[in-house]
Amino acid sequence: MNVRVNISEESRAATGEQSLRDKVVLVTGGARGLGEAVCANLAEAGARVVCADVRFELAEQVAEPLDGARALRLDVSDWPSVQAGLEDILGNEGRVDVLINNAGIDITLPVDELSVEDWQRVIATNLTGPFMLCKAVLPRMREQGGGQIVNIVSTAAKRTWPNACAYHSSKWGLLGLSHALHVEARPQRVKVTALVAGGMRTPFLLDRFPDIDVSTLQDPRSVARSVRFVLTQPEETVIPELMVLPMTETSWP
Repeated sequence: MNVRVNISEESRAATGEQSLRDKVVLVTGGARGLGEAVCANLAEAGARVVCADVRFELAEQVAEPLDGARALRLDVSDWPSVQAGLEDILGNEGRVDVLINNAGIDITLPVDELSVEDWQRVIATNLTGPFMLCKAVLPRMREQGGGQIVNIVSTAAKRTWPNACAYHSSKWGLLGLSHALHVEARPQRVKVTALVAGGMRTPFLLDRFPDIDVSTLQDPRSVARSVRFVLTQPEETVIPELMVLPMTETSWP
C-alpha cells in the first residue's frame, strides 16, 4: 500500500498535478446527493473533509466512515452561522484550503404562486450563501498564499424551463458571481471555478419528481470526480468554468 501511494505522489509531481493530501476542504450541503459524493471522493484522495450541512445528523452519517472527515452544522443562508462555522474550522484545522459551495434548494412553482418568502429562501441558500462563504474564506486563503473555490452551478444557469424562476435566477447569479470572483481572486492565488452540472440521480431531483426518467440523469459520483479533477490541476492552471452533462441530458442540446 505504501509503495502505491509513493508512486502516485511521484507521478503527480512529474505532471504538476496537485495533491489533495491533508488539504482542508469545506463541502456545504455535504449530507446528501452530490455533496455526499464529493465528500467521499475527496476523503479518498487524502483530504481532511468538513462535511457541512444544516442537517447535522445526516452530515455525521456521511463523515463517520470517511478517514479524516468530520461533520459541521452550518446554515449557509445565515451570516452568523457562516462566521461560526469558519471559526470552528480554523480553530480545529488551522486553515481552509478548499471551499465547495454545493448547498442548494428549489421551490418548483409558477411565479404567481411563488411567495416572496419562498423566493428569498431560494436566493438566500443558492446565491447569498455562496457569496457569504466566499467573503468569509477569501481573506484566509489570501493570508495562506492561495486556495480554491468551486461553486456548483447548474444547466439552469444556461437555459430555462417553467416553474423555476427563483432557481434559475439564483444559478444565473451564482455563475456570474463565480466569474467575477475568478477575476478578483486570481491575483491573490485563489482559483475560482463554476462547475455547471447537468441532471443527477440525487434526492434533489428524485424526491421532487418521482416519475423522472432516471436514464437521462448522471451518477453524482461522476460529477464528484470532475470536482476532484478541477482541484488537482497544476498550480499554474485554473479552470474558470466546466460543464459536466449526462450523455442524454434533456436540459441542454
